[in-house]
Amino acid sequence: MKYLIVGLGNIGEEYRNTRHNIGFNVLDALAKASNLVFTDGRYGATATMSLKGRQLILLKPSTYMNLSGNAVRYWMQKENVPLGTQAYARLRFGIGNDFPRGGQIDFVLGHFTEEDMKTMDEHVELACEIIKSFCLAGINITMNQYNKK
Repeated sequence: MKYLIVGLGNIGEEYRNTRHNIGFNVLDALAKASNLVFTDGRYGATATMSLKGRQLILLKPSTYMNLSGNAVRYWMQKENVPLGTQAYARLRFGIGNDFPRGGQIDFVLGHFTEEDMKTMDEHVELACEIIKSFCLAGINITMNQYNKK
């Protein structure tokens, strides 16, 4: 079984470690835990990991977030990852919503607070566990196990 795991974010130094790039951070943590290194390729950086007989292709698109569909399509075709439908699983990492009216863009493109950073490793690790659970146990079991928290 093969899975394409896409972490969303924007390319460029100005977006590094912003709330907008939490998807990149999660994949970086997942790769680091398995001693993997990302390789730059067409439409993104990839790393491949094995998980109990399953192949996970980790993708950090090199397109801006609103164009990430191009990278996803390319890598799905290149790696022969079946989809068949637009209904695919999404893991959403909440970044909060403590911003003034009209301040959403600055908030999303801003950096996490010191308070946020105190628990960031724990939350990123949980996101990695959820990704693994999804690949091993499927969406229903994973949702039932983790959505209770």
